[in-house]
Amino acid sequence: MTLAVVKSRALAGMQAPEVVVEAHLANGLPSFTLVGLPDVEVKEARDRVRAALQQSGFEYPGTRRITVNLAPADLPKESGRFDLPIALGLLAASGQIPAQALERYEFAGELALTGELRPIRGALAMMLTARDSGRAFILPSASAAEAARVAGAEVYGAGRLTAVCAHLLGREALARVIPAASGMPPDYPDLADVKGQQAARRALEVAAAGGHSLLMSGPPGTGKSMLATRLPGILPPMTEAEALESAAVLSLNGGFRTEAWGQRPYRSPHHSASGVALVGGGNPPQPGEVSQATHGVLFLDELPEFDRKALEVLREPLESGHITISRAARQADFPARFQLVAAMNPCPCGWLGHPAGKCRCTPEQVARYRGRLSGPLLDRIDLHIEVPALPEDEITAANSGEASVSVRARVALARERQLARQGKSNALLAGREVERHCPLNEPSLAFLKQAIARLNLSARAYHRILRVARSIADLAGVDAIAVAQVAEAVQYRRLAAG
Repeated sequence: MTLAVVKSRALAGMQAPEVVVEAHLANGLPSFTLVGLPDVEVKEARDRVRAALQQSGFEYPGTRRITVNLAPADLPKESGRFDLPIALGLLAASGQIPAQALERYEFAGELALTGELRPIRGALAMMLTARDSGRAFILPSASAAEAARVAGAEVYGAGRLTAVCAHLLGREALARVIPAASGMPPDYPDLADVKGQQAARRALEVAAAGGHSLLMSGPPGTGKSMLATRLPGILPPMTEAEALESAAVLSLNGGFRTEAWGQRPYRSPHHSASGVALVGGGNPPQPGEVSQATHGVLFLDELPEFDRKALEVLREPLESGHITISRAARQADFPARFQLVAAMNPCPCGWLGHPAGKCRCTPEQVARYRGRLSGPLLDRIDLHIEVPALPEDEITAANSGEASVSVRARVALARERQLARQGKSNALLAGREVERHCPLNEPSLAFLKQAIARLNLSARAYHRILRVARSIADLAGVDAIAVAQVAEAVQYRRLAAG
């Protein structure tokens, strides 16, 4: 047989379209032609495949005219994931392995010159698409463990090209990869390490309960970063669907670790990050920080120091929970359901409002500093709080704050109430859902009207106050939203209004 067909997968955002690898051998001048819109990495496969076949003891059909087609022709192909299917196609076309044995499998893997299989990125995302194909998937051993996390997936891992061929020849079967049981619970930093800051701790608990975004403002060294790093530890445990989606995004750039399964991601990019680094981009499009923080926390420290254009790209994903990267020839969709936590100083020197009176910034400098953040972006952040400097007795006192495990238990109960009532967290309520699930009685409504008029709040702020008040009520375990819950929610908007 001079023609062999092997199935594989490409990556297009979170999707993994099927790629048919066709290998044909013909008489003529010896050559190796690779067609089907391959990237430079794919074109280099001819040299890797040649060396791997020879080092593995197979006959390389170098005296024939070799044509390898990657279909569909209009789909860009990138990375070394097609090395293994190309090699198997050549072996089947030259009669060294049975072509019919390839029909029930899909293959992906990069070949070393020695014939070893190296891991590929995006194995989990590929398996999410391939699980409904009815075929098993053979991957490098290092990538098979993450792909096997997909429920119902039939995945086999191999360390060398010879092991794959032995399996196809029926000599030595590969073992099906079974996902390892989840080990110890994630070891998040404990909230008990934070001294004082009871108001900030309360705001962090409310943010965790409803999935709300949070902005902290205060002088240096008051615990803003410590509070942010402890938010993942008080969030409810990830569901299987959330863990799968988070891991799939991280696998696209090789950042997923099997031992971190079920652990909420925490991303903290430097303030020099560009807009592309935050939302994603490149060719082919890759997920940015907002996508890699899916179902986790995105912490932006020194928020006004970020480039303003970079911050403005956060507006849409904050509202929609997904990001679409559009280029002239390609388009890719990525999830971006993250929880934003940001921190900033009150002025350029950072000491405005400090009891020591160390600030020497002029009102114009303070206004210019705060003006780096646009009103529409600030309006999309649910909770705005001050994190003041601690008095001496609190700094020197022993830690007496509540531990994360206790706070997480209350947050989990509040989140369960939300899921039972509306099937989603309060932060995701939109439009009529807010009116239906966040009703106010007459005193609460009158108080909120007065606050809207006094603080000159927008319609978006009105809905966000209702969502936050709903979360506060859920933490208290009550169905009705009272004036106390509305007042606390309005308090979290005063800094934004000022």
